[in-house]
This record gives sequence, structure tokens and C-alpha cells, in this order.
Amino acid sequence: MEDLLIKIFCDTDDFCIRLDNYLKHHLVTDNRLQEPNLFNISRMMTLSEVMTITIYFHHSSYRNFKHYYKEFVCKRLNGYFPSLVSYTRFVELMQQALIPLILYTQKYRLGKTTGISFIDSTTLDVCDNRRIHSHKVFKEIAQRGKSSTGWFYGFKLHIVVNEIGEILSFFLTPGDIDDRDSKVIDILTKDLFGKLFGDKGYLSQPLFKKLYDRGIKLITKIKKNMKNKLIDIEEKLLLRKRALIETINDFLKNTCQIEHTRHRSFTNFLTNVVAGIAAYSFLPSKPSLKFSKSILVATL
Repeated sequence: MEDLLIKIFCDTDDFCIRLDNYLKHHLVTDNRLQEPNLFNISRMMTLSEVMTITIYFHHSSYRNFKHYYKEFVCKRLNGYFPSLVSYTRFVELMQQALIPLILYTQKYRLGKTTGISFIDSTTLDVCDNRRIHSHKVFKEIAQRGKSSTGWFYGFKLHIVVNEIGEILSFFLTPGDIDDRDSKVIDILTKDLFGKLFGDKGYLSQPLFKKLYDRGIKLITKIKKNMKNKLIDIEEKLLLRKRALIETINDFLKNTCQIEHTRHRSFTNFLTNVVAGIAAYSFLPSKPSLKFSKSILVATL
């Protein structure tokens, strides 16, 4: 696990160096200052240290970040981070590191499109349904929505993955947003090509035509009252493998812990979700389909 910690730190530190150099050449500076106001979030801890500790939490066995920081980071990792701050101060630094963390995840921790993609959304509950009316942290931000498992209150995380388990894109929306929303789909499929597999929630003739015109073939199961349309055997077989993305959603929620109901601010909620996605990209073995395209064709 310490090797993973070092790997995360080296990767985030390289990003922070590139970000710092970029901002120095593009930010408008104050004549009274020698350097522009960069992401120097603390005089004691560097941005890369804050990002590393935040991401590494999702690889630990701790379910509570406060316990993780006080009992694990401060006592067992203090040799790696000699300038640790108090827990309260670190929570503030996490909020300031949100934008760099989003940039880092979007730029360096997402996979590459292979021509075979899977799309799905998963719910992120922020409280029990019985406490919706008394919930205040996400008031007027989270929304009620309905999934295949029933009603919930919170957000939806929309993701697209490839057949080797890499996340290609992600988008967070309130819980009442339809999976087929055009703005969401446009962002998720911006760099895609080839075949895109989804569940029945993505059934839509206008959506199919829109994606097809962009070189993306949307393939879903059909409802009982719909006429069957021919799809080739390869597409039918891959459609049966759509459970891959549901396994990845399970990894994100239960292993990387992007869902819990203990948040005290919307910024910390976003930080937790993005850090969890970044942490997932560092997993040594991801859920994937155990065959290549050439093997798939040969077996058919």
C-alpha cells in the first residue's frame, strides 16, 4: 500500500508542477507581486500532499475521513508528510484543492476510447428518505429521483466506461435529471466513437439518431411491446456484458466510498466523489471483459 501512496504522490506532484508552470505564464499578475496568486493553499502542506491524502483515503479500509486522518495519516504516515496540519485545517485545504483535483482527474486519470463503451448512472443518496424534510446540507441542491430500486433523495453520477474497466467520462446531476438528457449525453459522449451499450433507460429514437449522426451506435435492450430490430451477434454478446459498468458502480460506491450521508458541505461532497473516481483509476486490477476484440470475433 505504501508503494501505491508513493505512486499517487508522484503523479499528483507532476500534475501540480505542470499546473503551476501553466498558471505562471497565463495568469494576470499584480505589479506589486513577483508571482501570480497560484494554488498555494498552505504554507505548511503542498497541494500535491493534500490531493494525495484525499485520494489515498479511498484505498484505505476507513469509512470515516476524520478517523482516517487522525488515526492513520497523523500516526502512521507522518514520516511521509512531516508538515501535517490539524484535521479542521485539512478539511479547509481539501475544499481549496477541489478545482485542481477535478482538473487532474479529467486530464490524467480517465481512460481512452476503444470503440466499445458502456453508459449508466448510479444514485448517490445524501440521506434516508424518512429524513428528507429535515435535511439541510443539500437543501435546494439535491433532488428526489426514481431509480430501478425506488425513490431516493440526492444526486446521480453518470459514467461511461470502456471494456477494460477504465472510466472515460463522468457527470454529476441532481437526482431528478433523466438519463437521456441531451446536455448530459453530449458531455459524456463528447470524445466517443463506435458502439455504446446502455440499459432500457436510454431507449430513445431521437437520442439514437443524434448519436448515430456523430458516429456512435447506441445499443440497448428493447421493451416487450416494441418490435425487435436485428443486431449482429457481437453486439448481442456485448450487450449481455453490460453488467460490467454496474460492477464498476459498485466499486465506486462500496470500495472507493463515493457515497455516504455524513457530508457537512456541498464542496466536501464534490471532493469526495472526484477523489473516489481518481482513486478508482489507481486500482491495480479493474473489472473488465476478459477477451479482446479479435478473440471475440474468432469465437463467433
